[in-house]
Amino acid sequence: MAELMDRFGSWMWFLPRISISNLVEIVIITVLIYELLLWIKNTRAWTLLKGLVVILVFTLFAAIFELRTILWIIERTATIAATALLVIFQPELRKALEQLGSQKIITNILSFDDGKDGSGFSEKTINEIVRATFEMAKVKTGALMVIERGDSLKEIERTGIEINGLVSSQLLINIFEHNTPLHDGAVVICGNRVTAATCYLPLSDNMTISKDLGTRHRAAVGISEVTDSLTVVVSEETGRVSVAERGKLTRIGDGETLRTLLSGKVGEDSSSGSRFKLWKGRLKNENKNHA
Repeated sequence: MAELMDRFGSWMWFLPRISISNLVEIVIITVLIYELLLWIKNTRAWTLLKGLVVILVFTLFAAIFELRTILWIIERTATIAATALLVIFQPELRKALEQLGSQKIITNILSFDDGKDGSGFSEKTINEIVRATFEMAKVKTGALMVIERGDSLKEIERTGIEINGLVSSQLLINIFEHNTPLHDGAVVICGNRVTAATCYLPLSDNMTISKDLGTRHRAAVGISEVTDSLTVVVSEETGRVSVAERGKLTRIGDGETLRTLLSGKVGEDSSSGSRFKLWKGRLKNENKNHA
């Protein structure tokens, strides 16, 4: 046994010494590479990446067989190609930065008071949304309702028409009724109010989304990829109800399931609303209690 340990030690002598910081770096780099590949696979960058692999293989082939003219051309166009890649990948890079900025680790620290009611939804509001959703599902009225949570949807609201009305099933049904001025686009719901209608949402580039789903569902997934919002979708073709969150689309079978889901998210938002905030306006309720 001692001889075996000595032999093992002699082999380990040739290996470089690995410290704890090296192990931490390996783990971080592994996670980053995995997330990068996952991001590439879920966007149009996957097709572009395959084209880059073909070019790299061709370059390697030219280097092995010493095709000097081709190598000279590749060297001269490398800088232009790098600039072209930034232009080609601009939409994907922008979306990646938006997703990074929407992470909770950033929004919890850099929280700005936007003057909105952050108390979440009341039970009445949840019931009204559920009632309107399944009333529209029965008659196959297409609907797209974006529910604001932690991330601000001000930019989305600016693309539509201001409503600022209390959430009610009648209001939501009337907005999405066919041949009405406000039925096209999405509504934004913040707290207990419908803040805007006919809003435009960013479309998702996720290639794994079923081709059976239309623009409405792709828009729901798109806004959920760049914000932490919750989006309720009613299909105009089938009357099916779905909820988009964090880039994923979940089928909802009945009103009780939707009510439970919304109640769970409201509970999470309400509990997070009591955390310590670093910026102006977050201690408003505490000041009222001391008054």
